[in-house]
Amino acid sequence: MKTIIIGGGPAGMLAAYSASKNGDEVTILEKMNSLGKKLLITGKGRCNITSSFPMEEFISNVPGNGMFLHSCFYQFTNQDIIKLLKQEGLEVKEERGHRIFPITDQAKDVLEAFMRILKRYKVKIQVNRRVEGIIVEDGKVIGVRCLFQEKEENYLADKVILATGGKSYPVTGSTGDGYELVKRLGHTITKLQPSLIPLTAKNSSLELCKQLQGLSLRNVGIQIKDMEKNKIIYEDFGEMLFTHWGVSGPIILSGSAHLLRYPKVQELLEKDKVKLFIDLKPALSEEKLEERILRDFKQKKNKEFKNSLNALLPNKMIEPIISLSGIDRNKQVNSIIKEERKELIKLLKSFTITLKGFRPIEEAIITSGGINTKEINPKTMESKLIKGLYFAGEVIDVDAYTGGFNLQIAYSTGFVAGGYRDENN
Repeated sequence: MKTIIIGGGPAGMLAAYSASKNGDEVTILEKMNSLGKKLLITGKGRCNITSSFPMEEFISNVPGNGMFLHSCFYQFTNQDIIKLLKQEGLEVKEERGHRIFPITDQAKDVLEAFMRILKRYKVKIQVNRRVEGIIVEDGKVIGVRCLFQEKEENYLADKVILATGGKSYPVTGSTGDGYELVKRLGHTITKLQPSLIPLTAKNSSLELCKQLQGLSLRNVGIQIKDMEKNKIIYEDFGEMLFTHWGVSGPIILSGSAHLLRYPKVQELLEKDKVKLFIDLKPALSEEKLEERILRDFKQKKNKEFKNSLNALLPNKMIEPIISLSGIDRNKQVNSIIKEERKELIKLLKSFTITLKGFRPIEEAIITSGGINTKEINPKTMESKLIKGLYFAGEVIDVDAYTGGFNLQIAYSTGFVAGGYRDENN
């Protein structure tokens, strides 16, 4: 059987591996000049391969149609991808938050392992091919039409797997081409939105973020709140980053996936009713924090307030905290009264940023939305509308939190779309 895979990212490469194991003659058509462009930038170039969570917990980490992936996740698990990479000589390690990385900390080593697999299974790789159309006759795919150096090429196929990615990071080739290809065939594309995306700040909060630009905070707690209902939309603990437009970092990106799904979120953002509260000292209760501050003040009793916070805060945070605290910067610490300390504690436990919205979809790690899952067989990834057409990866309307879950979606859907079935599994 001839199988054509459109797209050479993780989903496409796993689909090629699976189809080849199944005995198919496989060709990958990739519009970029090499495979795996986006894979190389995942995990800040280190590649967060997957998560070590049990597979039953993966679905709860996929807010975008997680149940649809149940069959795929169990057909090709996190342990399966780890085993596959180990067979290629690439060992992995586990880091905080159940994240799995290559032992080398290099995404290119993961890509090279995949490339060795494709070579061994004799997968034909055609780069710089932009697919212009999927050819269908009598409700069944018979091939694809693409452009190569401005010349049209036709590839005949018994099976076509669409693995073109979403609309995030267009420089890696994810420009939303796949959506247009299948819309012409009658498939529905759900609303496309950025997920795992930095958040923007507004008004004085924006100026504050600009002042703190580049500062990374570790081991902080956050709450994103709907101030109209006084309701917590999302809370987390971990690492975040200030930028010239607002906030980013792992816990902010995961928070964005919740925020974009929150009812009437755009209306609330426009009314300044969505706020980020950062607990700079989550390990300390207000009482314990006051004890800590009193100890610091005692050691620096003859110093001015502006010179008393070095042990408590990163240097870049000191000026903003002094300014927001309302305490005279030149006041000696031994004359700071209890009410002033209480305001300082409140500020440290709920440093507040008013949120404006999301950065553009092109900057998102993942796209929320895509091919409607109701039009796809969840056990095989085959289209319910067109026989012989299959889907894999981000082009489908599924998306997960940060932590390796989105890459696992790519592997699992790709492997299942490829068609290999392990009789012993």
